[in-house]
Amino acid sequence: MLIKKPADIPSSEITDKRLYANRRQFILGASAAGAALAAGVAVRELSSPTQAAANEKLTFSKSQFSTSEKQTPFKDITNYNNYYEFGTDKYSPAGEAQRLKTRPWTVKVEGEVKKPKLLDIDAILKLAPLEERIYRLRCVEGWSMVIPWVGFPLSAFINQCEPTSKAKYVELTTLYDPKQMPGQRSGVLDWPYVEGLRMDEAMHPLAILAVGLYGEVLPNQDGAPLRLVVPWKYGFKSVKAIVKARFTEKQPLNTWNLAAPSEYGFYSNVNPQVDHPRWSQAKERRIGEFFKRDTLMFNGYGDQVARLYAGMDLRKNF
Repeated sequence: MLIKKPADIPSSEITDKRLYANRRQFILGASAAGAALAAGVAVRELSSPTQAAANEKLTFSKSQFSTSEKQTPFKDITNYNNYYEFGTDKYSPAGEAQRLKTRPWTVKVEGEVKKPKLLDIDAILKLAPLEERIYRLRCVEGWSMVIPWVGFPLSAFINQCEPTSKAKYVELTTLYDPKQMPGQRSGVLDWPYVEGLRMDEAMHPLAILAVGLYGEVLPNQDGAPLRLVVPWKYGFKSVKAIVKARFTEKQPLNTWNLAAPSEYGFYSNVNPQVDHPRWSQAKERRIGEFFKRDTLMFNGYGDQVARLYAGMDLRKNF
């Protein structure tokens, strides 16, 4: 499977944050109205609010885990996205994802747990105080960002799920709804999108569930209402729009590993010493910068997470 390497985004092509937020709602409403008229659907139904406003503020504290590096502008984070459920190019999700309804929303918990349950998103949001965590994000394709996520430790969610001693892994699954996610009508991947972590990885304090960025509710194209963020791994591990958590004794089969096992391993730790079969991972380009920089082992989080992989062959377990 060929994944195109993205071109740099000139700042002149990026819309101002405020104008973008208003423009995308106008475009969505106009295109949806046109489709509704063609299908004979009442346009009044389209005006009903289906999600939190994109500029809704969140209450949070600053986290000690944050990097002090320059943050990637909001306009870049919300206009340049890998989200195949809404299209395989980087620009489609910003528009296509606006059709996604993020309320009501529940997460199903099953597998090796004391009792299966269904957790409402608003209850999940109360599991732990929200924090702003400014993390590096490194994409396997060679680009990177520094994103001020707002979220809470994944461990808080896992503790609420009450996994049993048999649970060695947690498998997280994205919503499957081709009507809302048009990219799922294609055969580019085996839907729904599935990712997984070893339990010690999932319980690590750096792993979070994000619900916002730049102090505002998470935009749909960035994974609303709930997405995983694992900063020492390549971005495709951070599954978006989570609707199911399954705890397993055996290692889950994650989507990209199934699609291209020679290119995407289960662990997917950022490792400049292990090249992708079709390109080097030794360098990366930070969005908004012209020159490339050296890729850091574990994306620069080695001091915190290297111990998780002590004794492992990281070329074999890529």
